[in-house]
Amino acid sequence: MNYVLKGMPLVAFIVLATAGCARDGFYHDRNLDYDEAGKNAPLVLPDARNVERYRDAMPVPEVSGTRSAEQGVVEAPLPQSLSPGRIMERGYVERREIGDDSWLVVGAEPATVWPELERFARSRDLTITASDSRRGILDTHQARLSVRPALRSGDSEIRCEQGGIPQAACLTALERHFEARSMSSSAASLAAQRADTQDRARFERRGDEWQVTLPFEVDRLWSELSHQLELDFAVEGRRELLERNPTSHSFLVRYLTRSERQRGLLRSLATLNLGESTHQIRLMLEARGPEETVLKAQSVDEEALSTEDQRELLERVAGLLR
Repeated sequence: MNYVLKGMPLVAFIVLATAGCARDGFYHDRNLDYDEAGKNAPLVLPDARNVERYRDAMPVPEVSGTRSAEQGVVEAPLPQSLSPGRIMERGYVERREIGDDSWLVVGAEPATVWPELERFARSRDLTITASDSRRGILDTHQARLSVRPALRSGDSEIRCEQGGIPQAACLTALERHFEARSMSSSAASLAAQRADTQDRARFERRGDEWQVTLPFEVDRLWSELSHQLELDFAVEGRRELLERNPTSHSFLVRYLTRSERQRGLLRSLATLNLGESTHQIRLMLEARGPEETVLKAQSVDEEALSTEDQRELLERVAGLLR
């Protein structure tokens, strides 16, 4: 016992010495550095620099407006569809067509696509006459190259036109260019240049009917939905794309509604038989302006859709654009 008591002063001395090392010794507390850190002047590049070699690595787009909550309530965005057909690597390139119009959809932000458009023009020895990165327009003697946010968040639309007419050979060359270059590494790090997904779809109930207003031109929206429905509505007995009509901007689908799924579940608990039946439903797009389209769902069968089933189906279809 006496030996233990004699060692106590030595233990206390070691504890105090160790505590004194927390600032400048072996156990440096970096939290103090953050508290005492000062600000340095920002780096300034010389005016004589070559502007072609220096650009913003992570450009921040301008905000067109702020979204105010109505009565203090903000509607949460819809979840992204997890359909296996929609799972694609960023950087994919796809062709879109409707009538005589055609363009490309690239799985990358416009901020990522724009430098690639410039690189494409230089590699093809195109004579650039005007360049506007904010508008996403690159004019050359041969054609006008342009990029803008696509309907789906995170994607971009690329066009190559001459006098407003799409140039097929130019689009093919652009398609090969973007397929050859990997867009996935930089797409995740660049700032988004897309509209808030909560503002893309505006759901409205009028009597017993739901409709959703989308801020897109009707032909452009029909073309994108045609592609997305072909991928997502491909599950037999659950959801299927039967017909599509570009003239009337409509689609005919076979869909297992939420109320039918719930009834089937109750039947299965009692009889071990799902007994689910699908409905044929027509999805219709109606132009309300140059950049506004209304999407509606109407039953083709004798049984009308309930308001809950309308809302659930429209949410799924509108979610394909997110």
